[in-house]
Amino acid sequence: MLTQTKADWLIPVGLLTLSFIPISAGIFRLVQLGFGAAITEENARFFAAPLPVVLHIVGSCLFCTLGAVQFSCVFRREQLNLHRLFGRLLIPIGLAVSISGLWMTLYYPRATLNYDGPVLHVVRILVGLGMSLSLLLGLLAVRRQKITHHRAWMMRAYALGLGAGTQVFTHIPLFVFPSLWSETSRAICMAAGWSINIAVVEWILMRNWRGPH
Repeated sequence: MLTQTKADWLIPVGLLTLSFIPISAGIFRLVQLGFGAAITEENARFFAAPLPVVLHIVGSCLFCTLGAVQFSCVFRREQLNLHRLFGRLLIPIGLAVSISGLWMTLYYPRATLNYDGPVLHVVRILVGLGMSLSLLLGLLAVRRQKITHHRAWMMRAYALGLGAGTQVFTHIPLFVFPSLWSETSRAICMAAGWSINIAVVEWILMRNWRGPH
């Protein structure tokens, strides 16, 4: 039987596992940019303006990694100073992720080869704004010593930041059945990743608010 400490770390480990594929893909993109990979129609926008994508990838890697550790009750209790330090880092890092994501959505040419259409464009803007707002509300809550509200908003921000991890799974039907690829199906699969994460967080928050029965 798992000890309490080991069980407590299952959630952070699970979140890190979920982050593995998008983090790996991000690192691969950075290697391409750093070592001058062949410029294609798909990656030309990144070479034309690399700073936003570099900020987004590096920030996302740090946000997903440090944020996962914050979900451990044992870590928050026994390493309070480190927990607070991570929190101070996560808010500006998360804002860098959301703002760079918004910049790329608004100013990069759309990746038509990936079926990125106007619906997905709007969804990405809403997600970027939602993540930024969640982080700012989380900061405001902790400054007012409303720790429960702070945790709730930070969990929402993390859920949106981790959307790429869940999207690996929501895209499986498109890879299994390539004929399903379209702007609509792409938008649905992308939106599903963020929606599932937010739904899980809201379920956890509602369950904790109701308390044990």
